[in-house]
Amino acid sequence: MYATIFMSSFQLRVFQKPLHFFNLANQICSLRPPPFSRAPLRSFSATNKMADLEKKPDVEDPEKKKKKEEKAREKELKKQKALEKAAKLQAQQASNNPKRSEKKVVKRGGEEENPEDFVDPETPFGEKKRMSHQMAKQYNPSAVEKSWYAWWEKSGLFVADVKSSKPPFVIVLPPPNVTGALHIGHALTAAVEDTIIRWRRMSGYNTLWVPGMDHAGIATQVVVEKKIMRESQLTRHDIGRERFVSEVWNWKNKYGGAILKQLRCLGASLDWSRECFTMDEKRSKAVTEAFVRLYKEGLIYRDLRLVNWDCVLRTAISDIEVDYIEIKEKTPLKVPGYEKPVEFGVLTSFAYPLEGDLGEIVVATTRVETMLGDTAIAIHPDDPRYSHLHGKFAIHPFNGRKLPIVCDAILVDPKFGTGAVKITPAHDPNDFEVGQRHNLEFINIFTDDGKINSNGGSEFAGMPRFKAREAVTEALQKKGLYRGAKNNEMRLGVCSRSNDVVEPLIKPQWYVNCSDMARQALDAVMDEENRKIEIIPKQYSADWRRWLENIRDWCISRQLWWGHRIPAWYVTLEDDELKEIGAYSDHWVVARNGEEAREEAGRIYNGKKFQLSQDPDVLDTWFSAGLFPLTVLGWPDDTDDLKAFYPTSVLETGHDILFFWVARMVMLGMKLGGDVPFRKVYLHPMIRDAHGRKMSKSLGNVIDPLEVINGISLEGLQQRLEEGNLDPKELVVAKEGQVKDFPNGISECGADALRFALIIYTAQSDKINLDILRVVGYRQWCNKLWNAVRFAMSRLGDDYVPPTNVNPDVLPFSCQWILSVLNKAISKTVTSLESYEFSDAASTVYSWWQYQLCDVFIEAIKPFFAGNEPKFESERSFARDTLWLCLDNGLRLLHPFMPYVTEELWQRLPSSRDSSRVESIMICEYPSTVECWTNERVEYEMDLIDSAVKSLRSLANERRERRPAFVLCRNDAVTKIFSSHQLEIITLANLSSLRVIGESDAAPGGCAVSVVNENLSVYLELQGTLSPEAELEKIRKKMDEIQKQHDKLSKMMNVSGYREKVPTHIHQENVAKLSALMQERLSLEEAGQHIEAQGNGQ
Repeated sequence: MYATIFMSSFQLRVFQKPLHFFNLANQICSLRPPPFSRAPLRSFSATNKMADLEKKPDVEDPEKKKKKEEKAREKELKKQKALEKAAKLQAQQASNNPKRSEKKVVKRGGEEENPEDFVDPETPFGEKKRMSHQMAKQYNPSAVEKSWYAWWEKSGLFVADVKSSKPPFVIVLPPPNVTGALHIGHALTAAVEDTIIRWRRMSGYNTLWVPGMDHAGIATQVVVEKKIMRESQLTRHDIGRERFVSEVWNWKNKYGGAILKQLRCLGASLDWSRECFTMDEKRSKAVTEAFVRLYKEGLIYRDLRLVNWDCVLRTAISDIEVDYIEIKEKTPLKVPGYEKPVEFGVLTSFAYPLEGDLGEIVVATTRVETMLGDTAIAIHPDDPRYSHLHGKFAIHPFNGRKLPIVCDAILVDPKFGTGAVKITPAHDPNDFEVGQRHNLEFINIFTDDGKINSNGGSEFAGMPRFKAREAVTEALQKKGLYRGAKNNEMRLGVCSRSNDVVEPLIKPQWYVNCSDMARQALDAVMDEENRKIEIIPKQYSADWRRWLENIRDWCISRQLWWGHRIPAWYVTLEDDELKEIGAYSDHWVVARNGEEAREEAGRIYNGKKFQLSQDPDVLDTWFSAGLFPLTVLGWPDDTDDLKAFYPTSVLETGHDILFFWVARMVMLGMKLGGDVPFRKVYLHPMIRDAHGRKMSKSLGNVIDPLEVINGISLEGLQQRLEEGNLDPKELVVAKEGQVKDFPNGISECGADALRFALIIYTAQSDKINLDILRVVGYRQWCNKLWNAVRFAMSRLGDDYVPPTNVNPDVLPFSCQWILSVLNKAISKTVTSLESYEFSDAASTVYSWWQYQLCDVFIEAIKPFFAGNEPKFESERSFARDTLWLCLDNGLRLLHPFMPYVTEELWQRLPSSRDSSRVESIMICEYPSTVECWTNERVEYEMDLIDSAVKSLRSLANERRERRPAFVLCRNDAVTKIFSSHQLEIITLANLSSLRVIGESDAAPGGCAVSVVNENLSVYLELQGTLSPEAELEKIRKKMDEIQKQHDKLSKMMNVSGYREKVPTHIHQENVAKLSALMQERLSLEEAGQHIEAQGNGQ
């Protein structure tokens, strides 16, 4: 029983797969190995020659072969020159009226090619892109991505219609800081959010994506202060508040534009008509209104509490601006303002003399300088060592202050150290609480810039705090009170902006009472019966609960000049004894402006003379950021936008600001807006460099998205560092890091490749280790995509008109298959997008284009177009229609991830009959499944063919010449499949011929053989003598492997209680697996016997 099919020499040349279809994909860090290239399950070779099954083809004459090769080289040389000329012209992009080329090159099919036909004409800004007459022969991201965005924006395609009847879908862009250029983390945010918005827009929603920028109070002030110091050697205090704020506005106007440009380059389809800035007039008015309303409800108050203080910046800082260094032992660290490194990780012990000649009590501390502010010593009430000291006092050795011995079971662990703890209520969070519990004195010993003040004693006043540390230690030694020092493990808080060691200081500040709002925010996520917000990934819900259940009141004032001035005025009465601002805590009035403040003060202090002074402090940046979902839509005014688009649909941001921003938006949104600000929260991973390190300017590993999009040399990268604010030592380290990571700079990748890589990376848990080479890989994949569409367009022809519908029942096998798997890709992509599994969605689209359309379908239909043979006329027509359906659906499916290249390619597709084409792919309908396309039988058959082709390719082992092959089928069903689809197998496996044989036929000789499964083996003819011993050894190893699998499964099935515990369908599957393994082992035994017989016959 034989079925065979042969191919003409003409077809052999036509069907030889172009190398670029294989090579480019191999360079990508693939999501999975491409089909038809993975190693088969079982493979070995027979040694006998081909019997009489087939004659070998004649050997080609060497002289003819040589002449053919020379002609081929000449042809390639001409093509290369033409491509170089076209590339040069494309790079220059000609002029508005390019001259016609006088010289035409490259003859093809009797027609001459004009290189200018492959170059895009210049497009006036904002007009629809004018594309070249012919598709360029290579993908060029800068050429493809040019002009589209300006046209999209000018055409109003991003603008949401407040009066639309479509359901709204709203995202507020987390406002990037105005401190400079966007980094790669912002690019991840933009890529994810634009993917969501473009998909929803194509799915029939009235989408609104609101852009904005954050004034970033402390970050911006630090940057501008450094700039002024570098350029003029002046501080902000030297130039004054008004001039300094003016300098910051200049900075904002310069760098804000850079940020917006980058967002446009990324393809972010933001509604620029609604662009806002946290300190513009409308947002500033809203911030003031929020403060006033919360104050009047008693939720904002002023109090004297402990804060994180930065002595360099001279301001309180938030917890998110504190980085912690883990110190294991004595460690010298560089601290701003100190020439020599300061030692940390040292526990110093010293003694306090006790009143009444009771001896001494020994305490220990890592901050010995704070003993100047000690006001008590705490012991455990049940500690017998100190029971005689209850109610007694110690004496401070430097100022004689009496320090009460207080009993505190909450703070003191009698088993730790000496069991006695020095208490400095004004400079330690735990001591602060002890001070409140025992009504202790709070003595601040530091100035705002970190020097010892007069409360610390004349001996130490004026000393910087860490020099005072040394001085206090020496003074204790002189008094005989020093008891030694030892290594101590500790966490050291450092300001992320200034690198200064954070100092806890007691300061009067404004606070928000968060307890009630936090309970509501907690219920919004955790109340299963009335859940208002879903957090994705779910594991962060536990963090949400932990933080909100333990929330503290929020300090919202900052001692800065850049930011929203606190709308509070201090009233100084004429008869007040103390005149300094804040001297009396009850003299504050809160109002929307100075005039309203004066009216309020006049009402309170009726008939008294007074002066008003506005609080010089500004609000924490997170306060205005927390209001952002409300204020961008016009709150506190009852605007159309607020009514139509609040609450928003989803917040997408990094998990690191879940509490500092997300929770505060929820609290303020529910309190002031009457509802949660968004229905879902998607938290993306944090981006690290390829080595897993946090991106830092001082390490030189910060990546500018534009540098990835456009490419940049190493020299360019280092020039960017030199223009920054790094000090000379940091600059050296940063440059060394760049030389190591980017020795050749960064290749031009384009926005599409960068976006796609970032989306794929979201599969990683909470961190992304970004390797730029992977982005480069997706840029190369764009070239694969480009060439696939270019090939397809050449097969469609200039006069092709797509049909209105296609009946899959009459299509060729490969056409039925590609539509069926396209259906599955559409379903999986949409399902993944709906569940916020963006990596899965992108991977699904990628896999369909790469492994099914390009690697299989386009290759499988090539015989239909070879020579325009009449016998394939029907198949050609059906293949064109199917190809057009695939391109149209595939490009729309890919568009949210890669907007530029899909727009360019889709615009080149011919329009369908009887349909008015929309102007852009971005407002097309997103693909949906077509029920009649699904064909499980065809997919099963192609999977079987896939397995056979992979095995044949593996046997070929990189050999490019076509060879005869045989398929041994062990049942009628498999025989029928392979007899029906020989053309597809020959084409995909690169064969010269194929014969289908049965178990009763003699096994072909001189062939390598692979057992695909228990029902199928494939044979590929190989030239030369093969080693029977080596092939038999391979068979023995495979048989051992199968036996192990069989024994393991049998053991599992024979375990006591197996039948009772395992569902029936699982048991049936296991029985089938055992049978298949045994059948495969028998097939291997049979093959081994055949090899032995052939070896003995030699």
